[in-house]
Amino acid sequence: MVDLHNIGTFNVDTRFKAGYLNELKIMLEKVLPHAMLKAKPNLESRIRTLKRDWAIVYDMLSGKDNSGFGWDEYR
Repeated sequence: MVDLHNIGTFNVDTRFKAGYLNELKIMLEKVLPHAMLKAKPNLESRIRTLKRDWAIVYDMLSGKDNSGFGWDEYR
């Protein structure tokens, strides 16, 4: 996904344009030729999971109500 973002063809503000899943599928087929991944439902499901898990981490680290929770770089 980082490579897809760096290419810049599918970037719109903070999201990807429609059709990015098919491009991601093509990129993954080059790396994993026999995986038989499909844009829907395989990749779409993984991206949904990634967004959900990242939202939890983001809220923990930068939320208003984190009550002092954070990274202590001195320990």
